[in-house]
Amino acid sequence: MQPVSQTVPALVELRASQAPNALAVVDGKLSLTYGELEARSSALSSYIASMGLGRDAVVGLCAERSIAQVVGALAIMKAGAAFLPLDPALPSERLRSALRDAGATVALTAGDLQVEAALAEVQRVHLHGDGSFAGEAPAALAESSASSANLAYVIYTSGSTGEPKGVEITHAGLSNLVAWHQSAFHVTPLDRASHLAAVGFDAAVWEVWPYLTAGASVYIADNEVARDPQALADWLIAQGITIAFVSTPMAERLLDLDYPAHTALRVMLTGADVLHRYPPASLPFELHNNYGPTETTVVATSGRVLPATGDERGLPSIGRAIDNMQVYILDDQGVPQGNGIEGEICVAGAGLARGYRGRPDMTAERFPSLDLESGTPIRVYRTGDRGRRHEDGSIEFLGRVDDQVKLRGFRIELREIEVAVNSHFDVLESAAVLQTFGAGAEELVVYVVKKPGRVLTRAAIQDHLSTRLPAYMVPNRFIELPTLPLTANGKVDRKRLQVIETGTHLPAEVYVGPRTEVEEQLAQIVSALLKLDRVSVDGDFFKLGGHSLLGTQLIARVRDAFSVNVKLRFLFEFPTVAALAAEVERQRLAQRELVPERAS
Repeated sequence: MQPVSQTVPALVELRASQAPNALAVVDGKLSLTYGELEARSSALSSYIASMGLGRDAVVGLCAERSIAQVVGALAIMKAGAAFLPLDPALPSERLRSALRDAGATVALTAGDLQVEAALAEVQRVHLHGDGSFAGEAPAALAESSASSANLAYVIYTSGSTGEPKGVEITHAGLSNLVAWHQSAFHVTPLDRASHLAAVGFDAAVWEVWPYLTAGASVYIADNEVARDPQALADWLIAQGITIAFVSTPMAERLLDLDYPAHTALRVMLTGADVLHRYPPASLPFELHNNYGPTETTVVATSGRVLPATGDERGLPSIGRAIDNMQVYILDDQGVPQGNGIEGEICVAGAGLARGYRGRPDMTAERFPSLDLESGTPIRVYRTGDRGRRHEDGSIEFLGRVDDQVKLRGFRIELREIEVAVNSHFDVLESAAVLQTFGAGAEELVVYVVKKPGRVLTRAAIQDHLSTRLPAYMVPNRFIELPTLPLTANGKVDRKRLQVIETGTHLPAEVYVGPRTEVEEQLAQIVSALLKLDRVSVDGDFFKLGGHSLLGTQLIARVRDAFSVNVKLRFLFEFPTVAALAAEVERQRLAQRELVPERAS
């Protein structure tokens, strides 16, 4: 497939001219047709351009997943500028830092934001829920001045040094992603796609633009649905979604659920972490595994995962390079490796980012030009991931280049332990870490999630591992968890695992016991859910090992125990027993006040 020259705004405009009354975006009870999407984004685009913002200027976009967020992103690109997605859930200092680093002087906002301090240094344009805004657009609408070489968006990712870095993605990279996706998954105007990813996660880009440039419809799920496997499956079925992307840990849970044989869902895309599972043969839709750092415009490789036959060796592959992209497996000297030989995964092609905003030294280091094939240097992105190519051309992901630990003189790859543990019949997923205990002693610890209805013992897993690993790689500590904790981007949160030991959190603060009956009952609910002996009433649920899926269970138990309607979002804003108790008491008081007193 030849690289695409048309930009996303131009392609959306074309679709709007062809079918203005077709449904474009649905967010609960709100929806926009293609005609409405084009009109609102064009008016906003003209307003942005009148502020002197054009090619390669960066405009902040601080909004949750919503119609307003989609309109805002399209408008910014129409104006020729690049949008900077800002998740309102992030700390104010993180948002302020991104705006400063990107050089943004204007930010579009939507919703009831609690990040006023973060936006104090930029000019704000507030969007209503339907994407309209209070400002007045110039009479003459400005034409987009962006070319394929200009920036489409800048997105900040965590760096190995701990400092976030802004990845600059061009229209050429975004258009290539869109064209490949539409071809690979046969997207038509009849498709309905889900939008589940957080706006600061680059998968959110993938969930929107391949569909709005094809005349399809995008359906936005609320946070409570997106965090609960059963609720999400029910929503996908009820909305008639035909293509959905879900992060790997969530996908693995969705694979265990039952689906109607004639569900509209035909393709489930997954990525963002290592896929440990093959789909069951009964699954009524295809599962495709995808891989790609942010620096490669979301996706670099992709491949369908077929049901297991028993002949598989290892985990599902991450597929092959997508259209107009190339994947190389290089050794430490930058020499391409043959099939079956592991090395660093390096990516080249149309999807490569321009680089890191304002960081030429880091850009030069991570995006070197290498002489790999024809004698002409090729610009590649060094991912820092290890892999090897199979005979059929697919790539096997082997973990990070730096995912190596040293224990009692032995060098150990944690990923190798995880693969061996995951091959046990009763194990759903696992994560291995090297932890330091009393007196500085280090031990390998494996956190294990068992398959539903199975029974796991330490002896059984150790016997299993002893046939696959040398003795020094067989851990003595195994901790069973209901699920592995996840980061906002859907990856296993290894940092949070470091504070969980034998099911008991090592508290960072002094224990504060319950002071009321409600706090006592809530503390019992939380400790039982997290499998802890006790919890402090001011301890953070998520720092104690909780996560969004367990949070859903906690809220359900609170509702049943106290007959109140506490929302899941309350837990994310106030994640302590004390705060939950105060909310329960507040709702109880409100309920009593609604009941009129009987006359004496």
